[in-house]
Amino acid sequence: MTTDDFSTARPTPRHELESSSAATVSAGPGPGPAPADLLHRLRARGAGDPVTHVERVPARAGVPAPWPPWAPAELRAAFARRGVVAPWQHQSQAATLAYEGEHVVVATGTASGKSLAYQLPALATVLADPRATVLYLAPTKALAADQLRAVAALELEGVRPACYDGDTPRAEREWIRRHSRFVLTNPDMLHHGILPGHAQWSGFLRRLAYVVIDECHTYRGVFGSHVAHVLRRLRRQCARFGATPVFVLASATSGDPATAAGRLTGLPVTAVTEDASPRGGVTFALWEPPLLPPDSGAVSPDPSSVPAQGSGEHDDLRQVRRSALRETADLLADTVAEGVRTLAFVRSRKGAEVVAASARRSLDDAVPGLGSRVAAYRGGYLREERRELERALLQGDLLGLASTNALELGVDLVGLDAVLICGYPGTRASLWQQAGRAGRSGQEALAVLVARDDPLDTYLVHHPEAIFGAPVEATVLDPANRYVLAPQLACAAVEAPLTPADLVLFGDGAKEAVDELVAAGALRQRPTGWYWRHRERPEVDLRGEGGAPVCVVESATGRLLGTVDGSSSHFLLHPGAVYLHQGVSYVVDDLDLADGCALVHVEEPDWSTHARDVTDLSVVSVRSYVDAGPVGMFLGEVDVTSQVVSYQRRRIATGEVIDTRPLDLPTRELRTVAVWFTLSPRSLTLAGVQPADVPGALHAAEHAAIGLLPLMATCDRWDIGGLSTAVHPDTEAPTVFVYDGHPGGAGFAERAYGTASAWLRATRDAIAECGCETGCPSCVQSPKCGNGNNPLSKPDAIRVLDVVLANLPE
Repeated sequence: MTTDDFSTARPTPRHELESSSAATVSAGPGPGPAPADLLHRLRARGAGDPVTHVERVPARAGVPAPWPPWAPAELRAAFARRGVVAPWQHQSQAATLAYEGEHVVVATGTASGKSLAYQLPALATVLADPRATVLYLAPTKALAADQLRAVAALELEGVRPACYDGDTPRAEREWIRRHSRFVLTNPDMLHHGILPGHAQWSGFLRRLAYVVIDECHTYRGVFGSHVAHVLRRLRRQCARFGATPVFVLASATSGDPATAAGRLTGLPVTAVTEDASPRGGVTFALWEPPLLPPDSGAVSPDPSSVPAQGSGEHDDLRQVRRSALRETADLLADTVAEGVRTLAFVRSRKGAEVVAASARRSLDDAVPGLGSRVAAYRGGYLREERRELERALLQGDLLGLASTNALELGVDLVGLDAVLICGYPGTRASLWQQAGRAGRSGQEALAVLVARDDPLDTYLVHHPEAIFGAPVEATVLDPANRYVLAPQLACAAVEAPLTPADLVLFGDGAKEAVDELVAAGALRQRPTGWYWRHRERPEVDLRGEGGAPVCVVESATGRLLGTVDGSSSHFLLHPGAVYLHQGVSYVVDDLDLADGCALVHVEEPDWSTHARDVTDLSVVSVRSYVDAGPVGMFLGEVDVTSQVVSYQRRRIATGEVIDTRPLDLPTRELRTVAVWFTLSPRSLTLAGVQPADVPGALHAAEHAAIGLLPLMATCDRWDIGGLSTAVHPDTEAPTVFVYDGHPGGAGFAERAYGTASAWLRATRDAIAECGCETGCPSCVQSPKCGNGNNPLSKPDAIRVLDVVLANLPE
């Protein structure tokens, strides 16, 4: 049995976006080379051409529209003072639909001016009705602060915009509740503060005219499912006060935004998707790092493939291509040396630190002191560190920045010339969001996607049509997830007793969830409804991060270095782990999970650490299945048990394994949703797969299938896990499982089941088209394999998938 547990390496959580702060970056020291010239210089600096494709995204002229007749002169004048002389066509269309009372989602490109589409109707209503209020929700504090500045800059009398979040001083909160008519917050504060205190907010909620949900494509998976019910709780409280607000949503370009917005809000939503804004041209290059010499003997140390943890990844992998991290660091150094303002997106905290440190060293070697113009930026930094980086950005002291997705949203990076994307960020929506950070003033820009040695990245750089010719993914969330629905119903019951009408509002599964809460003693049924029985409120984590953050503390001084989310702590902060912070290396002395604290000391070892885990899986139930003769395709619930059991120490210079050390960490249990397929042993024999090769064939197919699923769903491989076995006790057949890495499921396995033929066809093509002979990280080796990528059989994986595709209906 072979396993690939989702938890061995997960991406920097999206809640780290809250660590960023909106800023406007001034122009660089002078005009750099044109994007095409810059790309020519970059690709000419090494042996061979690493660029597999260059896409020219042409500049586009905007299509303006007249101000809607209902827009008051005062508001038009305020926008004109800010440089907006007329709206673009999509802004006017969306604003008019909202003003007329229709729920609307505007899903257009980065920097297309989506904010005007909701500001216009909301502010027009507030100016016309002296009692009307507006609630604005953003996924990050930074984005809410950015919007606060934008609304306040209009200087409209009586609007009194204000941010209400965890950083708001207690002394200001009462004033905001009583007097602000445009409150900006985030779903967490709505869940933890506003809805539980709805009696104090009654005046605001009674007059609520608009609810604005910005960057709504970020509400996906378990987080999105929780937010969907928080919004239903908001609608419920508004209805109790007699208000029926209009919902206006803004999203990056996404597949079927109306359906996704409807699932999020529980309301019928009209989509506006035709982008009429002007756009500067973008030269977009797909960059595949070069192959290393076959005798290099290096093991891949690429933390770009190690989101968040740097854990049980790359075990026994032979490096095939140059690390995407090293390639990105060199490109960042080269662009900064050219005087080009550059932002490098890196998927992991550790990776951002490594890229920044490597670029600094290269620049200092060339021009002493130039390395100071480069820094890392990520969540987990202390507030003071973030503020200092933001100051440097504002004053133009920095030319290059290596960042996690902490700068993907909510920061107006005017003046950037180039964006480097170290590894496919998981979705096309996120890819275009990151690429759109450059060229926001209408100038030409360069974007470069640097491929990791990974099946999906390799597939994409050799199939550019999957990026440039394919629609953006649909946002996946599952409000019916009972692990989300039951806790949210408990929260709703605390706010007011539940009624049968409320169960309709909360949708499928609500009655069953209420019955479970009654049976558990959490709710008591009375003739007037279901009542919460306890004095304390239920503890519900919207982000589904798997526990409270763990503090990282320097043993010698007691200084707090930062925090790590609970689900990552087993891998990043186990005793003996190497932990990076601001370019300084620490070694973990002790991890106290009960107190949420890890003690570390400064040390610069010549080795890195890589955690290993073991996983077991059992089938609980089958929701749906397809009987395709010798092949079966299933969707259902599974129980997954995993435990980090050891870690390897490896020489940084050579990748040589020094030793493997045991760990004693608690087991983690997960009930989730999985998709799996079975094959008859006879079908495998007829396909030429010998019984001894079945485990390696299934294992290789599982790895590639996990890597390619993000083509079909808004996830990446770190959201999902897998397991394969020649004979599973519950299926009694050769089986490959792929499961959601969140309690109750996040909708990803369901999406895989619904697109099984297309998903597995892409998987088969990615393996078959790889130029290696026996399998490599570009096709069937996995950076998070719990079995050290052994056994694997590339040719037999193709035969397995041929059997599945030959029998599975399209």
